[in-house]
Amino acid sequence: MSDTLRSDVHAVGSEKLLAHLAMLLFAALVSGSYSLGAIAAPHLGPSAINAVRFAVAVALMGAAGMLLLRGGLRVAGSPWRFALLGALMAVFFVTMFVALRLTTPVSTGAVFTLMPVLAAVFGYLFLGQVPRALVVVSLIIAGCGAVWVIFGGDVDALLGFRIGQGELIFIAGVACHAAYAPLVKKFNRGDPVLAFTFWTLVATGLWIALWGAGEIVATDWIALPAVVWVVIAYLSIFTTAGTFFLLQFAALRIPAAKVLAYNYLTPSFVIFYEGLLGHGWAPFSIAAGAAVTVMGLIVLALAPDG
Repeated sequence: MSDTLRSDVHAVGSEKLLAHLAMLLFAALVSGSYSLGAIAAPHLGPSAINAVRFAVAVALMGAAGMLLLRGGLRVAGSPWRFALLGALMAVFFVTMFVALRLTTPVSTGAVFTLMPVLAAVFGYLFLGQVPRALVVVSLIIAGCGAVWVIFGGDVDALLGFRIGQGELIFIAGVACHAAYAPLVKKFNRGDPVLAFTFWTLVATGLWIALWGAGEIVATDWIALPAVVWVVIAYLSIFTTAGTFFLLQFAALRIPAAKVLAYNYLTPSFVIFYEGLLGHGWAPFSIAAGAAVTVMGLIVLALAPDG
């Protein structure tokens, strides 16, 4: 093997490792939003909090792009790309909140575990990505562990799961999120990740603002307690601008199924954060499910892309 080829192989391997680490950080950041989001929920409606988090995230990402990118926030035309990507993510956020009004968080979480499998389907349809058998097995193992955690290790609760209106609505949102990752790779035309992320954030924020305009106008922003603004800052910086950047960075380097499989870690991270916050630690049976999820994801990360 020539030195040039060896160097190229090493560079590709390093990029893929960074992509996996990016998605691990993605899962950790997103999970923190659940514990913090519960603090803000009594004071602010879902449309309002999502609109303001995207507004702040757009401002931050725009400033970063102008400072760090030589060409500013210019991209290779075709603004419809961002309108479509933004619409997909907006549908995900909107259907999640609609579903939570019609069904339980547990059922919503169970539907959420369909995302990596759907991502594998869309990865094949849009990019021709065919996951290896080991990847499929790892997805199934990690998914089973995540479902066990979501249902609190209760077999009766698992067997009692029913597909209702809320679940069906959220399936549509999860499918949109799953389609997002492969389309990022398909639509990117060599655009800088910062610029690509910025315009996707703009589009997503605009779609959400259109959907929740009434609630946004009716919100008494001046009367919000300081803790809500702290939560908004976290959501804007880390779980909007940060996670959109991490997701797009990873989607350009590893298959869609592997990218979104890290969402399986969300219940485990939430359990960990809740324990640290003094809200109690999960029993051993649930922790065992979390361990199964982690092991499945380790195998998934080490498996060849195909």
